[in-house]
Amino acid sequence: MQSELNNRLEGPTFYVLAGIGALISLIGVAGAIYMGQHGHQASGMNNQIFWGMPHVFAIFLIVAASGVLNVASIGTVFGKQAYKSRGPLSGLLAITLLAAGLFVIMLDLGRVDRLIIAMTHVNWVSVFGWNMVLYPVFFGLVGVYVWVLMDRKMYAYSKPVGIAAFIWRLVMTTGTGSIFGFMVARQAYHSALIAPMFIVMSLAWGLAIFLLFQRAMYCWHNMELNEEIRRRLGNLLGVFIAAVFYFVLVYHLTNIYFAKQTGFEHFILVSGGVFPQLFWGGFVLLGTAIPLLLLFVPALQRMRGSEIVAAVLTVGGGLCFLYVFIIGGQAYPLDMFPGMEVRSSFFDGQIDHYVPSLPEMMLAIGGFGVAFTLTLIAVRVLRFMPEDDLAKLKASGALRD
Repeated sequence: MQSELNNRLEGPTFYVLAGIGALISLIGVAGAIYMGQHGHQASGMNNQIFWGMPHVFAIFLIVAASGVLNVASIGTVFGKQAYKSRGPLSGLLAITLLAAGLFVIMLDLGRVDRLIIAMTHVNWVSVFGWNMVLYPVFFGLVGVYVWVLMDRKMYAYSKPVGIAAFIWRLVMTTGTGSIFGFMVARQAYHSALIAPMFIVMSLAWGLAIFLLFQRAMYCWHNMELNEEIRRRLGNLLGVFIAAVFYFVLVYHLTNIYFAKQTGFEHFILVSGGVFPQLFWGGFVLLGTAIPLLLLFVPALQRMRGSEIVAAVLTVGGGLCFLYVFIIGGQAYPLDMFPGMEVRSSFFDGQIDHYVPSLPEMMLAIGGFGVAFTLTLIAVRVLRFMPEDDLAKLKASGALRD
């Protein structure tokens, strides 16, 4: 069956899609080269807002890479039969999404060669230094995980390897969230809630991307996903979306409760211009409310493609949230002396502004091109297409769990 599926993707369709993915990836490289040649002024970033649009997309891809592996974990670690055939694709996406996220981060630094110093002289007292261990180990563990899932002789080791990968992805996402949670130089950050919030976000964003790529694969091969499996995956996405909203709600309510944070919360939620617009319109309405309606209202749930629309909106809502969280958190000044007015020639104490430049947007979008191209090529070469034995699933009761 797999050879037949590969043949369907071997013709012009594969080369057209690979060409599109490669073009988007090259656009990202071109944006990075332009910024590298013209310096910092080619971007919209400045001394206060030093994490721009590329970081928004890179953090999204890195967090989603951790969450997409949850599909494999549900099948292997927690023994849910309906998810087992999706394990290899889940692991593949985890690798390609992380690679794409690091692609954006490294090119945004401007001096990629400096990474060698960070790798050979790890600063163990810095959360950034921890990433020199967290990311490579994740690549290795997931690579072994995919191997044991696809090799019948090694499948007996899939559960212990899956447990190790499951634990490590939680550690990795905790490290990513801690980059912000440990930062005292911005009022938006420095919260113990950020690390678990990032873990929950990874589950929603990763599953959304998995659903989109799985749907694309089924379309390429002129196949239809079983309705019961489609409904189950959609319900799981809805639960994750609701959990993300809960954590974001608690995060903002906690900030509102503290008097020193009320100014920042008013800026983000009410008076900050584009930031409250993206938060309420992008994250709350488009990224949360509408997907939940599509996934849980019976009349909308039965609509063809409802879970795909919900997944697209979830991805868009996630990017809106990260823009507000990362950019808005830097735009609002740190209250260094509560109750005092701070003025200086360096614009201390003033709200800053940021408009992403075209090269930044090119590099940011290039990350998705890299993830798509790598995944497409791997799917063409190896056996990653989910193949459900519906008779066996029904006989075991897996579709009625």
